[in-house]
Amino acid sequence: MILSIETSTHICSVALHQKADLVDFTDLDKPNSHGEKLALLIKKLLTKNRVNMEDLTGVAVASGPGSYTGLRIGLSTAKGICFALDLPLIAVDTLTALALRVENSKPQWLCPMIDARRMEVYCQLVDEKGGIRAPSEAKIIDHQSFDKYLTRHEILFFGNGAAKCKNTILHHNANFMDDVLPSARTVGILAWQKFLARDFENLAYFEPGYLKEYQTTVPKRTVL
Repeated sequence: MILSIETSTHICSVALHQKADLVDFTDLDKPNSHGEKLALLIKKLLTKNRVNMEDLTGVAVASGPGSYTGLRIGLSTAKGICFALDLPLIAVDTLTALALRVENSKPQWLCPMIDARRMEVYCQLVDEKGGIRAPSEAKIIDHQSFDKYLTRHEILFFGNGAAKCKNTILHHNANFMDDVLPSARTVGILAWQKFLARDFENLAYFEPGYLKEYQTTVPKRTVL
């Protein structure tokens, strides 16, 4: 039984999988709720399905890229459970899990995107067979972005970073899909594959994959 956590964006999501089979999940679309709601969502999910913490065999977490704060909350929660119960920690790339949310019925590539503010996104390219053609990266979008791929392939762009790119990526092979959001449902599917391979993280040293440094802003001084 694997508990999965996804807090890379404004979505706060938890799921239970028995091997690769989804048992139950909760997706909460409420910005800035991770710190307040994550532990409660986990407790409610376990109680609803009559699963005790001691029944878990692993904890998976979406490891980024994404929101700095969201990733920290998700990982610290996952680590806390793993430390307390001596469970393995499984890290799953956020964009790889997001790509699994789309049923690709056309011979096109997939480009999951997470908003990274302004005209920058975190993105990844996946071919029609599920192979990763361009790994997760932080990318500033302009009119020529992805042209070397779009000349040969149709690409479906989706995720909360894709909407702002519609008026910039104008190639005829560029397609867009709305309302595809990260979920622990697909994190758990990938986590089971890693569990079988014994691909676990070091609890003491593992950190999220931010892809770029966290930036803070200094408030302007008020002139009296």
